[in-house]
Amino acid sequence: MSSNPVAETVASLMPRAKAELAELVAFRSVADFEQFPKSESEAAANWIADALRAEEFVDIALLDTPDGTQSVYGYLPGPEGAKTVLLYAHYDVQPPLDEAGWTTPPFELTERDGRWYGRGSADCKGGVIMHLLALRALKANGGVPVHVKIIVEGSEEQGTGGLERYAEQHPEVLAADTIVIGDAGNFRVGLPTVTTILRGMTLVRVGVETLAGNLHSGQFGGAAPDALAALIRVLDSLRAADGSTTVDGLDASAAWDGLEYTEEQFRSDAKVLDGVGLTGSGSVADRLWARPAVTVLGIDCPPVVGATPSVHAGARALVSLRVPPGVDATEASKLLQTHLETHTPWGARVTVEQVGQGQPFRADVSSPAYQAMADAMAVAYPGETMQYAGQGGSIPLCNTLAGLYPDAEILLIGLSEPEAQIHALNESVSPEELERLSVAEALFLRNYAG
Repeated sequence: MSSNPVAETVASLMPRAKAELAELVAFRSVADFEQFPKSESEAAANWIADALRAEEFVDIALLDTPDGTQSVYGYLPGPEGAKTVLLYAHYDVQPPLDEAGWTTPPFELTERDGRWYGRGSADCKGGVIMHLLALRALKANGGVPVHVKIIVEGSEEQGTGGLERYAEQHPEVLAADTIVIGDAGNFRVGLPTVTTILRGMTLVRVGVETLAGNLHSGQFGGAAPDALAALIRVLDSLRAADGSTTVDGLDASAAWDGLEYTEEQFRSDAKVLDGVGLTGSGSVADRLWARPAVTVLGIDCPPVVGATPSVHAGARALVSLRVPPGVDATEASKLLQTHLETHTPWGARVTVEQVGQGQPFRADVSSPAYQAMADAMAVAYPGETMQYAGQGGSIPLCNTLAGLYPDAEILLIGLSEPEAQIHALNESVSPEELERLSVAEALFLRNYAG
């Protein structure tokens, strides 16, 4: 990185950042208190509150959110008349899955091959450290030129909506001119990226019934309507022959006009087996960020081991539909429900129950904050230009904040690039990304103030 006082400060702070991230990763802060002790999440929240206190934040509070978890809030006053920027991260993490499958213990930050391994290192405890580094670098170089609010959520991975409900009930707490969500990631290591869209989603449970009870497949098979076969047919109707999503009435032809994603790169990132084709049409970016995508998440039917020769009376499935910006998730859910009912064969009885929903999000990239971030990233990543990418996942909080503060500009950055393997075994963070993004955030705050 070029000789820039902010960059030099961040570089000097990296050993401290590693030590702090190690302390934070050591908390087993999974917000599922049937599996992990609530005390671990509370300890992580207190660690963050103490870190904010040390940085002279005021009004520090552990906010009790309606889902039984705590989000950490703090306010750092800036110069009189300055703009207010809200910095977001979350301290809760995904469960480690199979702890024995990790090369090194999931809750012990371990350096290996130039990366730091540990659950939450990238998603999103590293994001907490990124915010702290950016603010420390500014303090050491003339001060923080904006009012800063920090909110660190305690249950983002659970999708229980605690912070969304809290924000709706106390809209003044998170009000800001610009919001930086530190929970996304660069398209690849070293390529500065702002996520400008998030797909929304709807989740439905579909059940099919045909008979009063299972029947002997030798005696009745051939004429008796099989519920499992009916379910397979209706689920198959959600995709065209090439694998494209086909829900009646739902547009699936939109194109993506930002960063392109080569098929070769996608096959590598997704670890697609040799000889297996990709599904859908259009560019990979079109399919991931601009078009709807259906996934069958699970099917209830007898397992292969222990199955009997039966015609099945009932079967059900859990179906997820991701929807791009410009599509209302509620409307998409109705279209999905109607499609499932219409395409169920043989007059079988079908029920469709919605079990989850989140709206898509699209940022306004013409706003001054985007120019301020582009200029900052050009310095933090010499020779690179900031890219716009989508993210197939959903961050429901983005829509809550966009609804509460329609004039606020929202930027999504972060440490979760493909090599980070977030949510999987052996999650890791690139210390170079942490360093460069911390510099970018610091310079962004300075540019934005100006």
